[in-house]
Amino acid sequence: MIKAIKKNAFLIWTLLPAILFLLGFFSVIVFYLVKLAFTHYEAGMATSMGIQNFIEMAESKEFKEAFLRTFYFVIFATPLQLLTGMVTAMLVNKKFLGRGVVRSVFLLPLAIPTIVTTSILLLMFSQGGHISSLLLGQYSFFPKVVNTEIAFISKEPLAIGLSIFGKVWRDTPISMLILLAGLQAISEDQYEAAKTMGASSIQNFFYITLPSMLPAISSVLVLRSIEAWKEFIFPYILAPTFPVLGVLIEKYYIQLQNPSMSAAIGMILIVVILVGTFLLNKLLKYLNNLLVKA
Repeated sequence: MIKAIKKNAFLIWTLLPAILFLLGFFSVIVFYLVKLAFTHYEAGMATSMGIQNFIEMAESKEFKEAFLRTFYFVIFATPLQLLTGMVTAMLVNKKFLGRGVVRSVFLLPLAIPTIVTTSILLLMFSQGGHISSLLLGQYSFFPKVVNTEIAFISKEPLAIGLSIFGKVWRDTPISMLILLAGLQAISEDQYEAAKTMGASSIQNFFYITLPSMLPAISSVLVLRSIEAWKEFIFPYILAPTFPVLGVLIEKYYIQLQNPSMSAAIGMILIVVILVGTFLLNKLLKYLNNLLVKA
């Protein structure tokens, strides 16, 4: 270990200022968050130190509903981002005329500010919006599909589903780039060898592509699930009456002027993310071992 430190001394000294800055920065934030979460406020005054905030959260119906919505958001948005990222990565990995243009088009969602994306979706799907008008046959070029307007924003499944759609569309390019890097790391020799043995495209995918891309797939699932757990902007704009945990934190801090409860929810969210990431890594490691043995 000492030899390794001496060997990488220059690199360590180069990174040390940034590491110390990040550790100091996050230490202050975490300390303040923990202190705030364990401080109980009444009428804007700190009254006691303890777990009262967490007890109130555990008994809160609003918190339980927000937690379930966030959980649903994660289990739907994360696999969808993996699927869309995989499809687009495999598409742009092929050699064809205009591949660079297609790659640029797929990266466009990253160039559009999230608030702009959510505003466009709200404009399209809100009451009296373009999608409702289209389905009601108010545009001459499209036939009438429904007789009554669909309340996309005021019905929970539709509002959360719309938020998931926006999140997937916005973040698919990130998944695509990670998976594309994994695809391009696979040697063409493996496919050539499989071709000489008469392997089909499906066999190539399951026996070469998928096992070789497991590290990239794991990265996408872990990173995207973390992002989904702490999602704020899409549910805040598109499903304001059905808050997820990120929106609930804002509600307690800004609207209800209760920073201690907001901090308590934030701490719970951090613990959930850490535990969820740990379990996901264990599951991915188990699946990786199964594929290697197969």
